[in-house]
Amino acid sequence: MTDTETDDDLPQTGADPNATPGLFPVPPIAEQERMIEAVLFASAEPVTVAELAKRLPEGCDVAEALVHLRNRYAGRGVHLVRVGDAWAMRTAADLGWLMRTEQVEQRKLSRAAIETLAIIAYHQPVTRAEIEEIRGVSLSRGTIDQLMEMGWIRFGRRRMTPGRPLTFVVTGDFLDHFGLETPRDLPGLKELREAGLLDSRGMPGAQLSDDEDEPEDPGQTELFED
Repeated sequence: MTDTETDDDLPQTGADPNATPGLFPVPPIAEQERMIEAVLFASAEPVTVAELAKRLPEGCDVAEALVHLRNRYAGRGVHLVRVGDAWAMRTAADLGWLMRTEQVEQRKLSRAAIETLAIIAYHQPVTRAEIEEIRGVSLSRGTIDQLMEMGWIRFGRRRMTPGRPLTFVVTGDFLDHFGLETPRDLPGLKELREAGLLDSRGMPGAQLSDDEDEPEDPGQTELFED
């Protein structure tokens, strides 16, 4: 919110001359300011003058107290501002940048996404049908969408086979995240097992022996279009 209200936006001051005197003395205007200040700070939403009047003791001049309170906060880090027909405490517009923070969102991959990513990384370029054949289950669209949104996989060239299916390959963001220069730098099965990153099930679609540290080149370059 900004602090660009004009004098016309300020509430009209002056108590109601027709108001019935209360049973207790009306608090001084300074005390009324404190009451309104407390209500506005404690409220998550802007508060109307009518709502403030219901909370304050009978006979209080809410409009006048708001004028004094607004003047007292002028030039400070927090301002009293009008929001529609209500009032609220807001950070000064020129200090809004202090409230912005950057946070890294941690997104946990599902097992299906991890297996799909591993298959693409070690068998790229690979088609959807090939991924499903290796995993032995159907590939949900949500799994591919999640990996796409993360920027870790992208569409490769179409396979020059019936239907010309699209292929999937890993991206530069994937390589950068895992500190790899090329997909050939991916660890082999032996390295994964030694690091404790591979369970007894092995890696999806991998048929390599412990002595083979690098996946074989698919050797299907001639099957893709430019």
